[in-house]
Amino acid sequence: MALTAAKTTPTVSGPDQSFLKNFQTLKIELTNILHNKSTVIETTLCALISGGHLLLEDVPGVGKTTFIKALAKMLNLNVSRIQFTSDLLPSDIIGVEIFNVATNSFEFHKGPVFANVVMADELNRASPRTQSALLEAMGEGMVSVDRKTYELPQPFTVFASQNPTSSIGTYDIPESQMDRFSALLRIGYPEAERERQIFLASTSEPLKNVPVGIVSSEDLIAARNGVEDIHISDGVVNYVKNLVDASRTSKDLRHGISTRGGVSWIRMAKAKALLEGRGYVIPDDLQSLAVACLAHRVVPAGGVNPESVIKDLLRATDI
Repeated sequence: MALTAAKTTPTVSGPDQSFLKNFQTLKIELTNILHNKSTVIETTLCALISGGHLLLEDVPGVGKTTFIKALAKMLNLNVSRIQFTSDLLPSDIIGVEIFNVATNSFEFHKGPVFANVVMADELNRASPRTQSALLEAMGEGMVSVDRKTYELPQPFTVFASQNPTSSIGTYDIPESQMDRFSALLRIGYPEAERERQIFLASTSEPLKNVPVGIVSSEDLIAARNGVEDIHISDGVVNYVKNLVDASRTSKDLRHGISTRGGVSWIRMAKAKALLEGRGYVIPDDLQSLAVACLAHRVVPAGGVNPESVIKDLLRATDI
């Protein structure tokens, strides 16, 4: 049971609506790509607006890359795509210094990570060393090469996909890097009628009719600034703290939710409130995002399903 707005926070003014119209249009257009997947679309937008990063995990061929490509096309931002393979090197991602004979000096040639939106396709096909090349970029918004630091363009977001870890030729993403993702989502197979339509249009370009540049960099920056202004009451913060503490003492988990995980969960909830035109967070915002935001951050004991553990914690934690 969720607290009402009047009980969680004093009356506050709602966020500026001017940039939200474009995000609502973006949301509608994304439903043409993923039918009846409103939770996936909403969580994706929350990750984008909160300044976080998103990981899509599913079997090959269900539309992970198509969805990310469609989203990138609708954003009027600098977008790059990295296809992760077993022979990919860290320098292929962040860039490399090359000696310039004319100037008798080394010059840094930026890699594809220097973009507003980085599409990391099949991230876990690359070695852990290469995967870690994204770690500093995702956490700090910068990369270091030969003791020099280079700032990444802002806004910056990574949309990554990975195959199930049971697939041949995959490497588990380290826990430290999993914790950098604001949410992990699974798209799942399309509904029967939608899949039939896909089969009928199999010779057509799936992104042919996707509109370009619905959301600008100014819109995204305004949205991210708006997230900072969303109010969260002491009572709602205490709810987050209680659930985080419960995860750390759960017999079903070897490692519970980190402090970073709690902060990211709150930011995602603030982004959800912003998208809904509210200037404050309610417990329902947190609960609807909990599994996507938290399950990939914990380490289960034995064969326990982490998503089930998070759901159990939600039921056991008082609001």
